[in-house]
Amino acid sequence: MPMSGLPDLPGALEELLLWRRDVRHFRNDPLDDALVDDLLRIAQLAPSVGNAQPWRYVRIRSTDLRVALATHADEQVRAAGDRYADSRLRGRYDVLKLHGLRQAPEIVAVFCDEAGPRGRRLGAATVPEALCYSVVLSIHTLWLAARARGIGLGWVSIVQPDHIAKLLGVPRSWRFVALLCLGQAEGEDDVPELQRRGWQARVPWRENVSVL
Repeated sequence: MPMSGLPDLPGALEELLLWRRDVRHFRNDPLDDALVDDLLRIAQLAPSVGNAQPWRYVRIRSTDLRVALATHADEQVRAAGDRYADSRLRGRYDVLKLHGLRQAPEIVAVFCDEAGPRGRRLGAATVPEALCYSVVLSIHTLWLAARARGIGLGWVSIVQPDHIAKLLGVPRSWRFVALLCLGQAEGEDDVPELQRRGWQARVPWRENVSVL
């Protein structure tokens, strides 16, 4: 279908990217199963090296597993905080909310199947990390699709990958990539929370671009 007939598509996409914030504060209203299925379907429209589609999504429905994941994340939050010797920096760290595993209605773990036969290693023989990069693209596609439907997403990275893989009992060839929280956000904001709380501001985009 030609794209030229769509109204202000570039502007709408930029606005969507602007509002794609990492969400840590969730309402616990349940999400409709059909909506979650649709989001996961769209996530798998992402490009992948060799068309390998190496992403593996695991929905966490067990209450015991949710509690175990949240407890583990809390332990890692405390351990990470102990690395900050500067009292002012530690004070700013302590007020940050780094996950919503207890509040979010949907928890999804995402893995990369590094040994799957799909794609026949095309493009991954020289850059094997490209398989995991493909998984990250799928997560970003899910993020945008969720935001377009008014659903917030939070990426919980303050966990130990091996612990998560063992806890969930996934195949050994699956490499942990992300633990995601999905749900309605408690509030809306187009400014990253870490920027609002004085942790790290956005830098001018040109600082991240070089010309050779």
